[in-house]
This record gives sequence, C-alpha cells and structure tokens, in this order.
Amino acid sequence: MIRNILGSLVALAGAASAVLSPFRDWYDGRAGQDYRVRDLFEGITATESGVLVSILLPFLFAALLVIAGVVLRSRIAVALAGLVVLGFTILWMVRQGQAAGSLTVGGDGAGLQVGVVNALAGGVLMLIGALLMRGRGRGAARARARREPEPVEPYGAPPADQVDMWPPTQEPGMSTHTSPWPEPEVDPYTGPDPHDPRTRSYPQAPPPGRAGDPRDPVHPPQRPPEA
Repeated sequence: MIRNILGSLVALAGAASAVLSPFRDWYDGRAGQDYRVRDLFEGITATESGVLVSILLPFLFAALLVIAGVVLRSRIAVALAGLVVLGFTILWMVRQGQAAGSLTVGGDGAGLQVGVVNALAGGVLMLIGALLMRGRGRGAARARARREPEPVEPYGAPPADQVDMWPPTQEPGMSTHTSPWPEPEVDPYTGPDPHDPRTRSYPQAPPPGRAGDPRDPVHPPQRPPEA
C-alpha cells in the first residue's frame, strides 16, 4: 500500500514536470510549445506552432496515461507514459542537433535550456514511479485468497498400497460403497425343506425312534398268485 502511494506521487510529479516543460525555453530562447510535432519527424523548422499541435500534445497524452495508471494501479501504463516523454524528448534533441549542426549547453541563454531538463526529469520520474508501485496483481490475489478459503476434503486419499480400502469404512470393496454399515448377507438357496409337508412330494420319512421299513409304503409288495 505504501509503495503504491509513494510510486503514484513520484509518477504524478513526473507528469506535472513533463506537461510544464513545453512552456519553458528549450533551445536558444525558443519555448517547447513553438516546436510542432511534425517537426520531430520531418525536421526542425522556424515555423511557429499552435499549442495543441506542439510537442505539448504527446506530453499531455503521457500525463493522462499516468493518471489512468495511478487510478488502476497499473505499472505498465505509468512506465509507458515515461517512455513516451523520454522518446519524444530524445527525438527532438536528435532533430535539433541536425538542424543546428550540434547541441550545446550554455549559461547565457544559448543551447539547451531548462525546458529540456524538465522533460527528461519528468520521464525519469515516471519510470521511477512505475518501479516503486507494487501494482494490483499480487495484492488482489492475496485478498481473494483470504476471502475464499481452500476446500477441505472430507476424507484423505488412501495410500497407494490400500487402494481397495475406500471409502473410509475400512472395508474392502468398490469405491461406490458409501454406507458406514456392512451390507447384509443373503442366505444361499439350498432347495425345499424335506421335513416341510407343504414342499414334500415324496413319501414321509419314518418317525424318529422307529426302524425304517424297507418296504415301499405306497406300493406294498403283493403276494404271488397261487397256482
């Protein structure tokens, strides 16, 4: 939080320095607002420029990028604004050196003046502000992690050598068993009861305690006919 605030203040100070620089002298008493944006690509001329089509235009765009970056806590936007200011300032220095034959720095009003220093300082401050800002990626991720607790599994995964002991009833079986109680066992069918008269279709067995009669009670033996 503190790094975001400090970085934002540094970046805003750099944006203010860059926006104010065109209103100060840049070279031989000529203010930055007198240089047209097209002169940076076609060559420096003595033609005067309007304020909105001067070098102030890209600096205003950079200042808007800084404001958006501070609001959104975007380090990329702030760094891009610093690169825009430094890029246009260096491009102007190249064109001015080509037009004048060389760049000089003098204390008597000749050569590079304070406006260029303000522009360069503004771009550097924007880059420093982008480095100081923490951004919103990590902070937002940590806040979201605090709001959303991690899901807790009801049961731990079984070890590799006990894959058949699942679920945690500790009973071997398929993983579809979810009941904590063992399944009831069904008695195997062994046929009709031989002592149940409802299911018996053959002669009754002799009662207990009586010797079995070897003769067939249903079809007793017949006496042979007499000759």
